[in-house]
Amino acid sequence: MARKYIDCREFPSDTKCSVTIAADSENELLDAAAQHAERVHGHQDSPELREQLKTVMHEGRPPE
Repeated sequence: MARKYIDCREFPSDTKCSVTIAADSENELLDAAAQHAERVHGHQDSPELREQLKTVMHEGRPPE
């Protein structure tokens, strides 16, 4: 199973957030990224947000 990650720098944001979130499964990653989007960026967790997050999801390990 390949690790997956989302780099917040790739998601449009006024805050210029530099957080990267990684997990072993897509569902786990989506849950963590949606929580981050809610708490830090003020988004509402919704199916639309999760679809947007999937577009910036990568397989493997984040670059340093």
